Amino acid sequence: MMNRRELIQSGLALAAGACIKPFQSNKKIAPIPSNAGPIVISTWDAGLKANEAAWNILQTNGRALDAVEAGVKIIEADPKERGVGLGGRPDRDGRVTLDACIMDEYANIGAVACLEHIKHPISVARAVMEKTPHVMLVGDGALQFALSQGFSKENLLVPESEKEWKKWLKKSEYKPLVNIENHDTIGMIAMDANGNLSGSCTTSGMAYKMHGRVGDSPIIGAGLFVDNEVGAAVATGHGEEVIRMSGSHLIVELMRQGASPEEACREGINRIKRNFEKRGKDISETQIGFLALNKGGEHGAYALHKGFTFAISSGEINNRIEPSKFLL
Repeated sequence: MMNRRELIQSGLALAAGACIKPFQSNKKIAPIPSNAGPIVISTWDAGLKANEAAWNILQTNGRALDAVEAGVKIIEADPKERGVGLGGRPDRDGRVTLDACIMDEYANIGAVACLEHIKHPISVARAVMEKTPHVMLVGDGALQFALSQGFSKENLLVPESEKEWKKWLKKSEYKPLVNIENHDTIGMIAMDANGNLSGSCTTSGMAYKMHGRVGDSPIIGAGLFVDNEVGAAVATGHGEEVIRMSGSHLIVELMRQGASPEEACREGINRIKRNFEKRGKDISETQIGFLALNKGGEHGAYALHKGFTFAISSGEINNRIEPSKFLL
């Protein structure tokens, strides 16, 4: 039983708590202009080819969800693109394991992780979203489901990736280089002519990772997040750091509070930097980038280091590559 002093202190604490209000910006999300959509943005130079496929759908009044699936499938199927799908770099055991997720305007989500032998994990993720009561399947379970849905099993380890892996085995040093082994993702966000947003994210993960490692790419709220009232964001780079602060969800919430896409991405990168400093970790060889789009059709990006690029295509912008601003 509390004495009089404890009761008074408790009452004061409750009163103080009642006065605390969540941060609110005076800015407001811009209303959707008549020419806001369609628009598609995607990470890295490979996004040019992905955007072409997505734009073919968007310009004929297609749904954003169909566009973001079709777009990244182009990269998944290209054996020369070594960070996703067919041709993706293997883990340290020589096994190509893929991660992907997809999210639509209704907050429907689907994801797969540590999936082997299927070159289009993004389509398996969509099947998880539309044909199961779950949101994520992993490993053998994801493979079994994919095969049951008619996906074909194939060898994803192309000769070039196998040769690189065998060379790596001689020293077995895990030291990812900025903008080389860790630009391992293609993330895409699209807004269709109806102003609806969807996003996709697909990867083979860090080269020579431990078998079973899963990064941010298949995790809704980390590698990808879509809120059809506000905007959407995707992440690329060192997945563990993005997971640590729920990166893409943070970017969208900052936009909800009034930040522009670029401002939101920059604040996300600043928080990652502060996390590194708190833990006394070396940030020099780590790359992370965020890419975002709001409901007003504004886009923005920000990265930890120089080198992150993204592709954009809209009714006013021909498909092109833009460099991201960066912190360090």
